[in-house]
Amino acid sequence: MTDASRPPEPPEKQSSSEQPAPQQHRAASPRSVRVAVLTISDTRTPETDTSGQYLLTEVRAAGHQVTDYRVVRDDAMDIRTALVQFVREATVVLSTGGTGLTGRDVTVPVVESMITKPIPGFGELFRMLSYREVGGAAMLSRALGGLCRGAAIFAMPGSLNAVRTAWEGILRDEIGHLAFEIERHGQPGVVAPAQLLPGDSVAAPPLAAPPASGQAVSVPSTPAAPAPANGSVESETSQPQSRDPGDPMTPLGRHKNEDPEL
Repeated sequence: MTDASRPPEPPEKQSSSEQPAPQQHRAASPRSVRVAVLTISDTRTPETDTSGQYLLTEVRAAGHQVTDYRVVRDDAMDIRTALVQFVREATVVLSTGGTGLTGRDVTVPVVESMITKPIPGFGELFRMLSYREVGGAAMLSRALGGLCRGAAIFAMPGSLNAVRTAWEGILRDEIGHLAFEIERHGQPGVVAPAQLLPGDSVAAPPLAAPPASGQAVSVPSTPAAPAPANGSVESETSQPQSRDPGDPMTPLGRHKNEDPEL
């Protein structure tokens, strides 16, 4: 029987099992997260990239580690190449630029093609916060987030105000919690080093650089298969065709250490 005259126990003395789950998870979250920053722009340079430099400053001030930073053109191949390399080293990748509706905005389809688990709440919260600042124009932003196996990618607009809104309003206070959730039970297909068998390697194969503009690409010839002895011709679709892991049309979804693309 409880004593009604006894004051309630202060929150700081409550057991961890009585705390809300998000509070417990934040308490267990890492204090330092590996973060990469990517700016997508045809005009900006590292010296004029105010949004990227803002993120670098804020990420370091929060005690996190910057694994990489780069400025690339609004080009699907350049964006994908950078993201594939970044997710190999970082737990969180922050990109700015290319999320609008113009013909040069190609960030969103590239990120969508790499995502294995969407995080729709990021885009929803970002547009909600943006609506308070710019009104209905917030609907023009296609900011999005999601997991690419063992890393999270967040694609934000390129303006400094938009990046500040996303960082201060959403990401800054949850980035450690996010890393904790990503790694808590592991991600399907991602093999932890402790699970590797003797002789296995965790090093990802090198990523081939895309050919320079106008450069011819040689395709090795494949010897024709011998005709069947009975003279019949088999249909091209009669046997399943295996794809080269390096084929850019190969569907994503395999562990990044097994696929040269990831």
